[in-house]
Amino acid sequence: MNTVDAGDRDRLVPAAAALSIASESGTGSALVSFRTLLAKEMLRFWKVGFQTIAAPVLTAVLYLLVFSHVLEAHVQALPGVSYTAFLIPGLVMMSVLQNAFANSSSSLIQSKIMGSLIFVLLPPFSRWQLFGAYVGASVVRGIVVGLGVLIFTVGFAPPAFAAPLWALAFGVLGAAMLGTLGLIAGIWADKFDQLAGFQNFIVMPATFLSGVFYSVNGLPEFWRTVSHLNPFFYMIDGFRYGFFAQSDVNPWISLGVLVCAFVVVAGIALNLLARGFKLRQ
Repeated sequence: MNTVDAGDRDRLVPAAAALSIASESGTGSALVSFRTLLAKEMLRFWKVGFQTIAAPVLTAVLYLLVFSHVLEAHVQALPGVSYTAFLIPGLVMMSVLQNAFANSSSSLIQSKIMGSLIFVLLPPFSRWQLFGAYVGASVVRGIVVGLGVLIFTVGFAPPAFAAPLWALAFGVLGAAMLGTLGLIAGIWADKFDQLAGFQNFIVMPATFLSGVFYSVNGLPEFWRTVSHLNPFFYMIDGFRYGFFAQSDVNPWISLGVLVCAFVVVAGIALNLLARGFKLRQ
């Protein structure tokens, strides 16, 4: 997963000018400012969709081809569910989470390094507007990539969608949480290698050790306990419940853990935005 999205330089200054104009307008300035910043963040990844959308979809399809070919005849993670079918929801959710994180984190770190962050800070945005725009755009990118992965993998093992509302709830909440984590990482990091460290040593291990490729019930007791301490596990497990109405943990427990985790990271992000930590200082 790339932490840097290309093609932003030519769009940042015009978008920033639009933000300033929207913020100074007298009618509905708060809503107009929020929508302008949200549109800028969404346009940012959409204009380079070959990198930000198509590439992650291809990566997930390659994971499916390799793992399903090797393990299909040897692994049954859930009763009555083929390994390929089991793998698809995990890959979809993994793509959602990783791309939601990449969107907000790469946007902030690029703005810092290019010196264009000042154009976002000059308009009188509230912390809620900044939070909503960055996280909202991250959710959109994560869901778009997840839908792309689902479309291109559904032919391998058509999903049952036994409880689609559960899948939708975990998909949106998971994307919001990783978008918020990306916001925190982008605020904290001063350069690309710090952001890469956050991604490579926190987000990637937590994602891969969350049960994307296996059921945690098949792990030794110690590692099963460790997995239950990983909030990413509850995102994957709850999302998978939406496909098969089967999971390692009760989906209500998973939803409760995810909501609590999101409240914590959202509180941290809002506090950092209110203080202007590494933004206005």
